Amino acid sequence: MNIHVLAVGDVVGDAGVDFLSRRLPGLRKFHDVHFTVVCGENAACNGLLPAQADAIFAAGADVITMGNHTWDKQQIVKYMEGNPYIIRPANYTCRVPGRGWGIFDGPRGMRIRVVNLIGCTSMDSNFDNPFTKIDEVLRGEDAELTLVDFHAEATSEKGAMAWYLDGRAQALWGTHTHVPTADCRVFPQGLGFCTDLGMTGPSQSVIGIRPDQAVNRFLGGLPRRFQPAEGPCKLDAVLFEIDTAAKRCVCVQRVDIT
Repeated sequence: MNIHVLAVGDVVGDAGVDFLSRRLPGLRKFHDVHFTVVCGENAACNGLLPAQADAIFAAGADVITMGNHTWDKQQIVKYMEGNPYIIRPANYTCRVPGRGWGIFDGPRGMRIRVVNLIGCTSMDSNFDNPFTKIDEVLRGEDAELTLVDFHAEATSEKGAMAWYLDGRAQALWGTHTHVPTADCRVFPQGLGFCTDLGMTGPSQSVIGIRPDQAVNRFLGGLPRRFQPAEGPCKLDAVLFEIDTAAKRCVCVQRVDIT
């Protein structure tokens, strides 16, 4: 059996949540998607609110992943503790709440492991090593398939992780930069990979933020609270086709909507 896994890039702002709600159901139906993972850590610009998480699930997400803005909205902490379908980076220190991975029901009772990791290069230093953490996770409870959202800045760190997991996971995609990459590929031992999904949110922006605010920052102006841009939106996503019998990805393709 071949299944289709859809990974959707970082949702930015209420406009991104609204666009996802309107377009994700049709995208899932058109591509006969069996399992959907959405990065939601920027739905409130910085962080995620419970009502936004509810909307993302209602749109068709099976699992929501997070990133470096996981704790920017404290309202999500209690929500995360009560909902196993939202996960934060597994290599956060052990003192934080929430789950870093989970095993979820796929088609025909298939057990699908989804892992959220965060990179260490050019990111906050309060993280454990993602490479040793994924080893620990994979030694745990068994699952038929493993999917990994690697929330990281450096393309080299994401690429290195792909080679590290080839043959041990079926799909790995990058999030965080909000910039879609054109390097979808299948590795020699069957890992499907894309360096970064991109984002779901305002397209006339700087990674989702009002352009004037980004320009102000780089001109050395006074710090301002970032606000999502206005105007038309886009949805960046990647579709992985996985042969469940062979436990390997057979096709990776971008399925962006503008």
